[in-house]
Amino acid sequence: MSMTVESTDANLRRPPLPQREESRLRHDWTLAEAMELYRAPLNDLLFLAHRLHRSYFEPNEVQLARLLSIKTGGCPEDCGYCSQSAHHKTGVKATKLAEVETVLREARKAKEAGATRYCMGAAWRNPKARDMDAVVAMIKGVREMGMETCVTLGMLTAHDAARLKEAGLDYYNHNIDTSPRYYRDVITTRTFADRLDTLSTVREAGINVCCGGIVGMGETAEDRADMLVTLANLPDHPESVPINMLIAVPGTPLAGAAPLDPIDFVRTAALARIMMPASTVRIAAGRKGMSTELQALCFFAGVNSIFVGETLLTAGNPEEQSDAALFARLGLTAAAAAPARRHGRA
Repeated sequence: MSMTVESTDANLRRPPLPQREESRLRHDWTLAEAMELYRAPLNDLLFLAHRLHRSYFEPNEVQLARLLSIKTGGCPEDCGYCSQSAHHKTGVKATKLAEVETVLREARKAKEAGATRYCMGAAWRNPKARDMDAVVAMIKGVREMGMETCVTLGMLTAHDAARLKEAGLDYYNHNIDTSPRYYRDVITTRTFADRLDTLSTVREAGINVCCGGIVGMGETAEDRADMLVTLANLPDHPESVPINMLIAVPGTPLAGAAPLDPIDFVRTAALARIMMPASTVRIAAGRKGMSTELQALCFFAGVNSIFVGETLLTAGNPEEQSDAALFARLGLTAAAAAPARRHGRA
């Protein structure tokens, strides 16, 4: 007896995976190519993604990153998923920028818990000049601890980016969130082009790019693939690609979004690994609601970084004991440093 299982995405067909294996870094992907991979039989898709992952990275090492909100709430942007937008009634109160020593104290705790990357996020449209001295001090202090630094502060001017580079910033996070087509359904206060302009500003300053998106916002499979096409076709692939599962926050426009099929999340992670094989791919928001089995499939598909700590900005995250048990069960180890290319194939 044969049985077929329909995907949650309407009219999703699953032709065989192309025989050609793309192991080199490409910047000429088409949506048709990406969808051919996305729609492939899952075993074939995972096999290709895992082979590429094993070619570039140690397959059982996962980087632990920690994310701290250094300025919470009151953001003037209207991102439909965000608990910190001033446009939404989510109960998140606006705060002032955290004190430098408070941030560094939390960074020390993160390092002691095994984190090698420390990310700091501020709910701003763009940083104010009066706040940059404190942000620079935070970056310098975290770097002195021997951890990678990453900040997300909204849109940047060339002057802001130069200051961050001078401070020694390793990564700047600025997600494109979704496809160019679907973007206006989620955000209206800044354009998709604004996002790309900030990425260019970061690149021109010589700072590594951390850029990904959010899935489960009501987008189609084509939107998920097209988001990755946009990233893979940048002049340089983002060094870090976070894939977020929507956390449907009460009070936001996307509070009622239907949950994404977990297998579609795995397909998205695998596609990111195939299209950007030398990039770190991270599970970011939404991991608290993921089963061990789903996370295991993601690691096999090429995910090699996670956020740890019980809080992820304003949302919950798995407890450290839970992650330790997960790693032990799967035979994974926390990377002693940032994931390094194993063979550097390009």
